[in-house]
Amino acid sequence: MLLVRRPSPPVPGSRSPRRSGRLARRFAGAVRTATALALAFGAALVAPAPEAHAAVTLERVTNFGSNPGALNMYVYRPASLAADPAVVVALHGCSQNAQLYADNAGLTTFADRHGFLLVFAETTTSNNANKCFNWFEPADTARGKGEAASIRQMVAHADSAYNADPARTYVTGLSAGGAMTSVMLATYPDVFEAGAVIAGLPYGCAADIPSAFTCMSPGVDRSPAAWAQGVRDANPGYGGPWPRVAIWQGDNDPTVVPRNADELRDQWTAVHGLDQSPDRTSTIGPDSTRREQHLAPAGTVAVEVDRVPRIGHGTPVDPGTGAQQCGATGTANFIASICSSHWITAFFGLDGSTPDPGGLPAPNGVTVTGTTDTSVGLRWNSVTGAASYAVYRDGSRIAVPSGTEFTDSGLSPGTSHTYTLAARDSAGAEGARSTAVGATTTGAPAACWTADNYQHVQAGRATTNGGYAYAKGSAQNMGLYNTFVTHTLKESPAGHYVIADGGCP
Repeated sequence: MLLVRRPSPPVPGSRSPRRSGRLARRFAGAVRTATALALAFGAALVAPAPEAHAAVTLERVTNFGSNPGALNMYVYRPASLAADPAVVVALHGCSQNAQLYADNAGLTTFADRHGFLLVFAETTTSNNANKCFNWFEPADTARGKGEAASIRQMVAHADSAYNADPARTYVTGLSAGGAMTSVMLATYPDVFEAGAVIAGLPYGCAADIPSAFTCMSPGVDRSPAAWAQGVRDANPGYGGPWPRVAIWQGDNDPTVVPRNADELRDQWTAVHGLDQSPDRTSTIGPDSTRREQHLAPAGTVAVEVDRVPRIGHGTPVDPGTGAQQCGATGTANFIASICSSHWITAFFGLDGSTPDPGGLPAPNGVTVTGTTDTSVGLRWNSVTGAASYAVYRDGSRIAVPSGTEFTDSGLSPGTSHTYTLAARDSAGAEGARSTAVGATTTGAPAACWTADNYQHVQAGRATTNGGYAYAKGSAQNMGLYNTFVTHTLKESPAGHYVIADGGCP
């Protein structure tokens, strides 16, 4: 992992020739130092390797915000994208890029299987000479600043552009991307439900280049309370729930040494108010990865450590077509062992499995109280000890009401949905899911048309302005007004059109 930004050249001014000469010599020395670190240390962390042939198609997004960290945004949208998809942000390692990580880490396998959206953030040599996220730079690791702010803007754009579920946002990454995952969890705990740090480091371990080297090897030992205070200081005044954290670490990692997994565990168990002794241990996967789980009072997993035996520095993958297999090993730092993306997807709760039910029973008496063209009313019996309830539509959580009635609005006419509910205790831990009930909104199903922008305009489904086409009613920008851009438009209600490329209705 290269730990150095490229130094900016001196700004010309009215300095004396002698002082200017000293500054020039210092700048030249800084460049030599940065180059030496790029060659000696960047290669040690994530060795540059020829990029694999692109196996997946990524969409480049260029207008996601002000982008103060100067990052690139790419999206992987599976063909079966859910109606209100979860978002998983993926952060590559040094000397890698978004395409390389998408092709090899295995996350796209589970996005295809379970319908969630993948956002790949990418840094460049303009930010860091070895294409590492700047996890050690204070200007990039504070809330609202630099690279951290750019990644937050990517999430906000995904929520808006893809109708994603803001309550189900997750982040994971390798090495420098793993360290940046720690940054995002600490600085935006209100955004991320959970994260998975692969061969990464605790938040706040380093604030400059020398301390970054020390953090990675031999590692830094701080008390759990001190580590946790660093996280709390990243967002003073935050009083909401903290993200759940999975920590993945190779036993033989010479670059980000295994000690860092222990320090990460200390940091996040203390943030959650837990001790550092695991409540459950087990082995998983074909290589007997050792799993240690730390449970919240309600029984849910707050922090998890997965120690992968016999591997060095990289993302654990297990190529193949089995249910628990994924990834590719033809590129450096993707190591054959266990499909970490499978287990991370399950930790995030995106694999469709029932979450740990905690101690609350499932609500009973769930009934549909009425339907309209655009809404479904629900009612259920109260559960003793419940502070609120989670309402799930078609497997995705849509609301957390405090009472025992809820109206799901904004639906399309003539569409069918399935609802389940779970009681939540005062800590937010969910109990078992209820028996499912079905409901169909009244009215005719939405009408859909797929055509190029020219045809949409000619048919009256879109208008033009300044050479661009806009969906009538919603005013969504459809791109250039020509015959080369094609979209699916959904009409609901009559005369109101929205872009529905991911499926209609």
